[in-house]
This record gives sequence, structure tokens and C-alpha cells, in this order.
Amino acid sequence: LGKKGVAGAGKDTFTKPSDVLVAPNGDIFVADGHDSTGNNRIVKFSSDGTYIKEWGSTGSENGEFRDPHALAMDSQGRLFVGDRGNSRIQLFDQDGNHLSTWTQFGRPSGLFIDKNDNLYSADSESNASRNTGWARGIRIGSAKDGFVVSFIPDPELDQDNSGTSAAEGIAVDAAGNIYGAEVGPRAITKYVDQR
Repeated sequence: LGKKGVAGAGKDTFTKPSDVLVAPNGDIFVADGHDSTGNNRIVKFSSDGTYIKEWGSTGSENGEFRDPHALAMDSQGRLFVGDRGNSRIQLFDQDGNHLSTWTQFGRPSGLFIDKNDNLYSADSESNASRNTGWARGIRIGSAKDGFVVSFIPDPELDQDNSGTSAAEGIAVDAAGNIYGAEVGPRAITKYVDQR
């Protein structure tokens, strides 16, 4: 997909794509817009790479983005977009129709939804200047209703909320172990449920 080394906003070019998701039917979704200079759109392709459609632009209204940084899909086929610059998750159907906006998962850099529709949101950027009042870390909740049930704080967080980045990428294995890809320390941290 795209043209190697060529940036743009066309059907076959991207500017700072940050995530890719392949739906169960093979359709491909690309979050195109790593920061405020990106395209701030979602682009949909068929399984053979044929352009289908796109949606989004720069902004903070429903269906607009400021750094669409992460993608995930639940068992209902809803597309979750981590709209990091707007500190929210937007939910869409697979045709790009806006369904809901959730702000309770912080400033999402990474998203993961497991087979039981548990939603994991890695927030690597919340601090006093970005998303005031929120702490960096991993929020765990339900993709069904958006209720947050757990929080794993950034292990590197300094008293002044500075320091290295918390998990930016996130994955969960079949046993429920959580893996956070941490940009600052350049490490993968494994979190084990000890309940």
C-alpha cells in the first residue's frame, strides 16, 4: 500500500501512517496521521489493496482527528480509533459512520481488544501540558460499554509527571499477560495479573 518514499494525501499515498488493522474479512484500515502535520484520516482498502474509501480531517469534532494513532476492532466489527491528539477513542462502523466517542481511556497511543472484548488503552503522553489531570499508563475496560475497570500506572513516572514515555504499543496474550512497548526506555514490559 502507498508509494515507498512518497508522502501525500491521495488514494495511494500516506503522510506518517501510524497503525494498520486487518479486519476479519480481510479489509485493511490505515490510520494516516502520526501528528498534527499528518493527514488525520482513516483509509480503507480491500484485501487486495484496492482503495475503498477514507474519512476524517484535522479537527476535534466527531469524525475528525488530531493524530489517529491506534486502531482496534471489537467482536461486533466496530473500529476503534485512538485519536491521541484529542485525548479520546472514536468508534466507527466499517463504512466510517461515527458511532460514539469515549474520553475515559486517556490519551491513547496504543489499543488492543481481546477475544472477550476487553479494551486495553496505552496512554504514553498524558501530563500537565497534554491532557491535564490524567496520568500516563494502561487503562483496561470494556469495549462493550466503555467502563474502565483497572489502571496500570507508568512505571517510569517522575513526581512532576515527566520522565520517559509509558507504553505506546500494547498487546495481550491468551493468558491475559499485558505487554507494553515503551518508547522512552526502549523496552517491552510484561504485566502479569496477580489477582
